[in-house]
Amino acid sequence: MPTLPELVLGLQHIGIPTRSIEKTIDFYRSLGFIVIHAPEHEHKKVAFLKLADVVIEAYENDETAGRTGAIDHIALNVRDIQAAYVQVRSLGYQELENGIQTLPFFSKGVSYFTIQGPNAEKVEFSQYL
Repeated sequence: MPTLPELVLGLQHIGIPTRSIEKTIDFYRSLGFIVIHAPEHEHKKVAFLKLADVVIEAYENDETAGRTGAIDHIALNVRDIQAAYVQVRSLGYQELENGIQTLPFFSKGVSYFTIQGPNAEKVEFSQYL
């Protein structure tokens, strides 16, 4: 029988509750995501958004949307942190740190910056150095 690490292929999607599916779609589209599926489930709107290998499932849910802990952050792996910072900053979203940060994680470190999403989630742009 295969072990769990042999069965898991990677991240499938990240679920984010939202009060407004439209605002969530607009926000993630502005970052380059596309809507790949938008069904209605049990009379609630759902949208699956994709950018590269990252898939977000946003779903309307008034009970947990916008609360701390509903989701802490989504980290998007980038090739060029400086270029990503310039592009995202031009969109005018609220930054949660003062510019690009660097930590001594992994073998050579990691640089990142984080913005606030429409559902109180943090969206982190991160580059392995």
